Amino acid sequence: MRVKILMVFGLAVLAANAKADRFTNDVYIPGDTLEKAPDNWFHLDPKADEINGVSSIKAYQELLKGKKSNTVIVAVIDSGIDIDHEDLKNVIWVNEDEIAGNGIDDDKNGYVDDIHGWNFIGGADGNVEKDTYEITREYGRLLKKFKGLSEDDMKADKEYDYFKKLEQEYTKTVSDLESKYNNFKGFYENYKLAKKLMEAYVGTEKLTPEDLESVNSSDEKVNAAKQMMKYIYDSGIDESEFDKGNDYFDAGLNYGYNLSYNPRDIIGDNYEDPDDRYYGNNNVKGEFNFHGTHVAGIIAAQRDNSLGINGIADNVKIMAIRAVPNGDERDKDIANSIRYAVDNGAQIINMSFGKSYSPYKDAVDEAVNYAEENNVLLIHAAGNNSKNIDTKEHFPTRTYSSGKKAGNWLEIGALSWKNGKESVATFSNYGKNEVDVFAPGVDIYSTAPEQEYKNASGTSMAAPVTAGVAAMLLSYFPKLTSKQVRDIIVQSSLKYDKLKVLKPGSENEEVLFTELSRTGGMINAFEAVKLASKVVKNKKKLKAY
Repeated sequence: MRVKILMVFGLAVLAANAKADRFTNDVYIPGDTLEKAPDNWFHLDPKADEINGVSSIKAYQELLKGKKSNTVIVAVIDSGIDIDHEDLKNVIWVNEDEIAGNGIDDDKNGYVDDIHGWNFIGGADGNVEKDTYEITREYGRLLKKFKGLSEDDMKADKEYDYFKKLEQEYTKTVSDLESKYNNFKGFYENYKLAKKLMEAYVGTEKLTPEDLESVNSSDEKVNAAKQMMKYIYDSGIDESEFDKGNDYFDAGLNYGYNLSYNPRDIIGDNYEDPDDRYYGNNNVKGEFNFHGTHVAGIIAAQRDNSLGINGIADNVKIMAIRAVPNGDERDKDIANSIRYAVDNGAQIINMSFGKSYSPYKDAVDEAVNYAEENNVLLIHAAGNNSKNIDTKEHFPTRTYSSGKKAGNWLEIGALSWKNGKESVATFSNYGKNEVDVFAPGVDIYSTAPEQEYKNASGTSMAAPVTAGVAAMLLSYFPKLTSKQVRDIIVQSSLKYDKLKVLKPGSENEEVLFTELSRTGGMINAFEAVKLASKVVKNKKKLKAY
C-alpha cells in the first residue's frame, strides 16, 4: 500500500509543479524544503551575506542615501493585482485625467474609467479566469480548416506540416495527462473519503495526527482510513499538494486542453482582428490575482510603512494591466496591453508570462517596436521549463519576424538563494543567445491577495526583481534611456567565469554558468547604480550590446 501511495503522490506533486509551470503563468510555488531562505534574501549582498541577492539594501545605504528620486511608472501585465493590499495601495498608479465611476472616457484614451489601468480579459458581463492553451486554440482552428478535406488537399495547404506538428504534440500531451489523472484520481478520492471519515469519527472539522490516536475501532473501513491518514502524517506529506494536483488535472482537461471551451464571448471583441484595441473593462483585480499581486510587491511594495516586505524600488507607481488568464495569454491582449502602458506613461513594462506558440506574433512585434520607439523598457521572464530557449520557442520574444532584435528588451533567468552549483533555479529556462542575465527567483517572499504575504518561485519573480532594479536606476538617473538602462544592468552584472552550476532540469550534469546566458551575469543593483552614475556624470560610454 505504501508503494502505491508514494507512486500516486509522486504524480500529484509532479502535477502540482506542472500546474505552477503552465497554469499560474510560470510560477513554481515551493513545497517543503530542508532549508529556508531569509524572507528578504533577494535584497542581500553576495559578498557580505553570502547569498545571491541584488545588493539593493547596500545600494540605498551607500550610494543613494539622501539623493533625490523621481517617480517611475512600471506597468505590470499580469493576472490582476490586489490594488487594496496594505503594502501596495499607496504605490498603485492613478490616472489623474480620469474621473472615477462617471462612466465617461474623460481623458479620451479609449478606455472608460481606467483609474488604475485596464483589464483586457474582461467584458460587460464579467472576467475571464480560465482559458485554453495556445496549442489548443491553434489545433482547434486547423481541425476546422481541414475538416472534410482529403489527405492530398490537406498536404497541398501551407499549414499542413504545422497542423501535423500540433496534432502530434496535442494528442500526446492530452493522452499523457489523462493517463496520469486516472492514476491519481482513485487515490485522491480515497484520501478525501478517509479524511472525511476520520473527521466524522473523532468529531472535528480539521483532523490532526493527534486525533488519530483516539481512534479505536473494529470496523475495517475506519481502520483502513486511519492507516491511510496516519501514513500521510508520518511521511510528512503536505496535504495541500493533493488539492493542487487535482486542480492541475481539472484545469488541464476541462479548460486548457479542452477544444470546445471558449471563454472569449465574455469579452465581446472581434478576436480575429488584432487591430481591435478598445475592449475590456476597468476591473484590474480579477479573480485570479495571486501572481500579479506577488509580482507587483517584488517591484514596489511600500518601503517606509513597516509592513510586510520592501519592494526593490522606492519611488514607483504600479500600473495594473490584466491580460493573463489561468491558461495561455492571447497575443492580441498582450499587444494591446503594451500599447496601453506606453500611451499612458509607463517607462518599464514587466511581462512575467510566456507560451510556446504565437499565431499573432506580428501584432506583438508591432507593439514591442512601438515601445522601443517610445523609449519604454520591456522585461520578460524566460520561463520555467528547464529548457534552452535558443532552440525551444518561448513567446513573446525580442526577435521580430524580420530577424531584427528589439533594443529595449531584457530576458531574465532565475537564481536560487543557494550558492555554488545550486546557484541557478532548477526550473529556469536558459539560453546563451536569448537569456540576458539571471536574477533572484526562488522562494521570493512578497505580497499576496487579501493582505497576505507568501513565497513563490519562478522566472516570473526574477523578472520583477530586474524591473525593480531598472526602476531604481530611472528614478535616480531619469535622463537614462531604456537602452542605457538595459545595458547598465547587463554590463554591471556580477560575472563568475569559473562557476559551475547544475544544468536546469538535471540532477548531476554541471555546466559553466557563463553558458546559460548572453552575459553570464547575475544582476546587482549596487554595481548598476555605480555604473549609471559614471554614465550620467562622466558620459561614460557603454559597450555595444
